[in-house]
Amino acid sequence: MSDPLAAGVHALAVPGLADGFAAVIGAHRFFYNDSATLPRLIEPLHQLAHQWRRQVPDTWGLVVHDWSLLSYPTHQRKTDQVKVNNGRGYELTTVLLVEGSAGQPVAPLEVRLRSAAGVFSTRMPGPGKKAFRIDEVLPSMQAVAGLGLGGPLVHVIDREADALAPYRAWQAAGQHFLVRAKAGRKVRWQGEDLSLADVAGRLSFRRCREVTYRGQQAVQHVAEAEVVLDRPAWRHRRRGGRPVNERVPGPPITLRLVVSRVCDAGGRTLAVWYLLTNLPAEVDTATVGLWYYWRWRIESLFKLLKGAGQQVEHWKQPRGEAIAKRLVVAAMACALVWRLERHPAAEAADLRRLLVRLSGRQMRWGREATAPALLAGLWVLLAMLAVLEEHSVEELRRFKKLVLDTAEDDSG
Repeated sequence: MSDPLAAGVHALAVPGLADGFAAVIGAHRFFYNDSATLPRLIEPLHQLAHQWRRQVPDTWGLVVHDWSLLSYPTHQRKTDQVKVNNGRGYELTTVLLVEGSAGQPVAPLEVRLRSAAGVFSTRMPGPGKKAFRIDEVLPSMQAVAGLGLGGPLVHVIDREADALAPYRAWQAAGQHFLVRAKAGRKVRWQGEDLSLADVAGRLSFRRCREVTYRGQQAVQHVAEAEVVLDRPAWRHRRRGGRPVNERVPGPPITLRLVVSRVCDAGGRTLAVWYLLTNLPAEVDTATVGLWYYWRWRIESLFKLLKGAGQQVEHWKQPRGEAIAKRLVVAAMACALVWRLERHPAAEAADLRRLLVRLSGRQMRWGREATAPALLAGLWVLLAMLAVLEEHSVEELRRFKKLVLDTAEDDSG
């Protein structure tokens, strides 16, 4: 296409990005189609994960699990919303692959949306309607293993996954995990029963790197100990509207406790993370601390979905299933933007400038682009391409002339 209206669109053929654009455009076009099931829609993201693995066969992959509430308080037509913690809406579950050498997000591997009508999942078989979050972590781990990515993987999860029965199940299934634990969790260390916070108080910390914490420069310190979890586990569930606590005995397991402490320049503690993991000793203490720090990449994904031109909490689809399909399309767009951010080709730089321009966002001095700006611009570009498929350039010029003529008549 040589028309001036198409300036910059030639950059869509950037090697390594063209297939991603094709997947996003195709999915964007067909996600309303009933034959476009969630497992089929996510296939391009799985292919992207395989491409990454072929490039770095021995690099650790971080598989980050997290949950987020999508809230629609004013959308009366969405009758299949459910109560989620203290809110109401849909519960979004995402499993995100992050590469372990530089912390760059690669692609979501699984997307689920829980509604009153059921759980709409890219994983087959999906969870049951009343499945508990923590019970679904192991099936997600096994589904990731079933993708055949190969290479080393570790599942990284926040504090709500701190539960002894799942630790035992994951270890028995041969899964590597890294979980932020509660400070008061009791463990056996050097013959004593202590809380993780008490163990941390007896360890020697070492400075390992500078980090950014909530927008400010900080320093990360780490320490490590070997601990044993040998108590019975407790499983907390609700049945018939009533809480039920089940005692679950099991064998003792030995885990690595890595304590990560983030301090400001004056030495004031900003955050302390108690990390339990069964990673092998070849992954050193500082790397374990860094990998949990990179868990926040999934929070960035949620921010992209809720803002950056996506505005998921303003979508008008009346049913959770349609929202789930659109979420997979949005996830593809995020993965494409992450690749575009890092692509070294000159054509990719041209495309970044085009998308920033379409986004209407201002960049800081010296900053070429940001992921939110690229994603917002991409969404505009998709709409433009859809228009170009339906109307010729000559038609668009006639529309332009009509608008200008109408404006002149009104002003006269």
